[in-house]
Amino acid sequence: MHATTRVSLDQWRALVAVVDHGGYAQAATALHKTQSSVTYAVQRIGALLDMQLFKREGRRAVLTEAGRALYRRARMLLDDAGKLEHFGRLLQSGWEAEIRIGVEILFPIDWLLQALQAFAAESPQTRIEVIDTVMGGGREALLARTVDIAILPDVPAGFLGDPLLDVELLAVARADHLLHRLGRPLDARDLQAARHLLVRDSGTRRDDAAVTVNVAQRWVFSGIIGSLEAVRAGAGFAWLPQHLVADDLASGRLRPLPLPSGSTHRITLYMVLTDGAAVGPGVQRLAALLRDQVSGVTPT
Repeated sequence: MHATTRVSLDQWRALVAVVDHGGYAQAATALHKTQSSVTYAVQRIGALLDMQLFKREGRRAVLTEAGRALYRRARMLLDDAGKLEHFGRLLQSGWEAEIRIGVEILFPIDWLLQALQAFAAESPQTRIEVIDTVMGGGREALLARTVDIAILPDVPAGFLGDPLLDVELLAVARADHLLHRLGRPLDARDLQAARHLLVRDSGTRRDDAAVTVNVAQRWVFSGIIGSLEAVRAGAGFAWLPQHLVADDLASGRLRPLPLPSGSTHRITLYMVLTDGAAVGPGVQRLAALLRDQVSGVTPT
């Protein structure tokens, strides 16, 4: 249980204004109050807390050490109070307290973070939960309505979605991998003799047909970073998003596999709003910010 406060927000606001504006008269003007009411409010803080807030240095009144500490905390308190009021207005206007977004792991994380940061600047109190999905996981999240927004490689029946971007997957292995040391174009038998590094479908009904090539050796990871690090370590080959391996390709650490066909796969990612036209303004705004991040460009 919180103790009852004796100092009001208005009194803390008066103290902050006196310090920020350089005096009681200036603070009174900024707060649209009389100078006597501002003076009384600040004096009441000292009396209620039994401490001296200001001391005289020549002709000037300056904060004591305790006064400076209270001033800093008072600014934080007023800032939090302002955010709380703003959040209340957002809720009153229909903005959601929490938004859940299911994101296919192929979606560039930089674009996601930029959209989330832009959204946080407008609605800092709205909680965001990001759920990583792979293939069928996004579809299941939509059908179970455990997300408000889904970015996924297909649109389930009964939902409407818009194409968001195309992601190019490139077959790669470390530069010194055995597949590269063969020194010739590869065929299916070469791949079958090597280890394929995969990311597991996050859906409960995993689609074995999603496996790019049938091999005897296979390592399956729950996230794409695990697959990428395994490729970097020389453990096998994988089809990975070009935007994720761009630096490795530029440095020569990884090289594309010399396949005569099938070396690249293009996957279209769609954005689906779970409740369609009935979504709240927060979901609509976040969806718009995500579209802004990818509008007219494809990651390279």
